[in-house]
Amino acid sequence: MKKYIIKSVLPIVAVLLSIAAYYGLSDSGKQKATVHPYYVYLMLIVSGIYIVAVVASIFVKKIRAIISGKAPLLTGLIIFIALINTVTEKTTMLPTLYFPSLDRIIAIIYEQRIFLLENIFSSLRLLITGFIWGATTGFLTGLALGYNKSVGYWLNPVTKFIGPIPTTAWIPLALSVFPTTNGANVFLIAFAVWFPVTLMTSSGIQSTNQVHFEVSSTLGASTLYKVIHVAIPSAMPSIFLGIFYGTVSSFATLMAVEMNGNSSGIGWYINWQKQVMMYDGVYAGLIIIAVLCSLILTLLFKVRDRILVWQKGVIKW
Repeated sequence: MKKYIIKSVLPIVAVLLSIAAYYGLSDSGKQKATVHPYYVYLMLIVSGIYIVAVVASIFVKKIRAIISGKAPLLTGLIIFIALINTVTEKTTMLPTLYFPSLDRIIAIIYEQRIFLLENIFSSLRLLITGFIWGATTGFLTGLALGYNKSVGYWLNPVTKFIGPIPTTAWIPLALSVFPTTNGANVFLIAFAVWFPVTLMTSSGIQSTNQVHFEVSSTLGASTLYKVIHVAIPSAMPSIFLGIFYGTVSSFATLMAVEMNGNSSGIGWYINWQKQVMMYDGVYAGLIIIAVLCSLILTLLFKVRDRILVWQKGVIKW
């Protein structure tokens, strides 16, 4: 218990030291001043949420276990953020233009929150549309390649030829072929998802033990039954791997397409802020993208663990 108390106190100590450094050290005078001390507000919010969790851990053992495991990591993260803020705001070690203080970055996120939310929703609409098309097409293509040898004979060379081509290399062709920029962007994101899902689905089905198919055939199972009840369940771990790879690729493609001709979205926002030399906005956009990608991957892992109960914890995020 004593060890747990020491661990649980560490993040609070780190927050207090961070705030002390914020007010105790003099500013360099090079950073643009903000209306409010947003960095301090962030630290207070983090510490407030953490204190509530610590109090809850007195009654819930599961929360206590989480705090015991994550408290040192949270302490290190707070100290790291404090060091970044100290270097950027209190010293002149880094160019002010390219390395804004955390106060300025947090201020941008808060003051432009409505505008940023509009761009986030625009990016999510584009991402989800392209992802659904890519994942659906990739699943069906992988299913055909993996289960039917005749289809695999003709389609495998095509897949192996066009699949490894970087998605960004298709941008000029897509913009020329599709009547609208949005249509081209949806295609590019779908293509980024299609190949890994196709590859992993096909691989998963081909790796299915043939004994399972033979037994189901002996019991009178139809082809459709074997596909739905034997091939797909057996390939599910590989299919989810393809979806994870496709998710990461889709985010990279999303940023690329939104920086080329779009008039909204987080990628467009980052590019616009770079053009007007507002690097606090660039960092704000990067933080938002990192958080979105992390949340989506976490959600996908939760879904995977719920569906593949027997493999829960085999692959962790």
